[in-house]
Amino acid sequence: MHDGSGRIIVQGLSKRYGPLSAVQDLDFAVRPGTVTGFLGPNGSGKTTTLRMILGLITPTSGTATINGLPFHQLPNPASVIGAVLDAQSFHPGRTAQNHLRCYAAAMNVPDEQADRALELVGLAPAAKRKPSGFSLGMRQRLSLATALLGDPQVLVLDEPANGLDPEGIAWLRNFLKAFAASGRTVLMSSHFLREIEHTVDQLVVISRGRCVYDGSIDQLRSAQQSRALVQAADPGALAAELQASGYRVESLPDGRLAVLGADSRQVADIALAAGVALYGMQDERIGLEQLFFQLTSGQYTGVPQAGPGAEVWARPAQSGDQRGLGGSV
Repeated sequence: MHDGSGRIIVQGLSKRYGPLSAVQDLDFAVRPGTVTGFLGPNGSGKTTTLRMILGLITPTSGTATINGLPFHQLPNPASVIGAVLDAQSFHPGRTAQNHLRCYAAAMNVPDEQADRALELVGLAPAAKRKPSGFSLGMRQRLSLATALLGDPQVLVLDEPANGLDPEGIAWLRNFLKAFAASGRTVLMSSHFLREIEHTVDQLVVISRGRCVYDGSIDQLRSAQQSRALVQAADPGALAAELQASGYRVESLPDGRLAVLGADSRQVADIALAAGVALYGMQDERIGLEQLFFQLTSGQYTGVPQAGPGAEVWARPAQSGDQRGLGGSV
């Protein structure tokens, strides 16, 4: 039943191409009033998933619904969902305004909607210009204007920040936040967390076609941890003392110990009590990008590591697991 919510729900979504599994049993929901980032490395299945949501690819199994219905059952799809999936090509002889009016006619919406869309994306002064003379950022805005023609509840954008300069990314961030603040829904893909970190409220992260994180950006930030890197005369003895004190200890390839959740002063106190000499210590904090790379490379263990080479085995995050990132898989 059409529920009018603007919510996207993906359940058990899979797509196989012969022996190749592009997407495997995805489950996530995109809520109205939020900007949800859909992240993963190139080739992780993001675009295939978006195309299944938009009815352009038939799933092998599972469902994707908008307003409670598959895309092909929506009574007036242009008023429900607008999408930008590819770098759009524009007719060389048409102005930006005429380009939008052609699409407006195809959607059976008035010409005024084309002018309004140009205003929304800040292209009204360029309405009479041809897109062939536009910068990449202006072409991106014109593609977004096309998606906005039907005044949709939902925006689905595939790599919308690709090729944008810092000013263009800042403009896109402000636009999408305002769109979501009006109670509408945004799902945007990217393979760079840094690019959209300050734009999104929620994150769905996939790797090799599977979901590895589903939760808020704040939950991901709360998973950032500090660790102390220590060079000791007797690493084994110090590791035993640290573990007895409740710390998680990892051995690095260069012989140092990495002590998670500790700072150098706490480690020094334990080393002094144990009579272990220390030759060097360094405090380090794990960044969001490192967490993202751990998630998508299969190195995430529930207590995220920092830096290359730490001896950590993958453990998938489980729903409700307090040691993990707080999301479901």
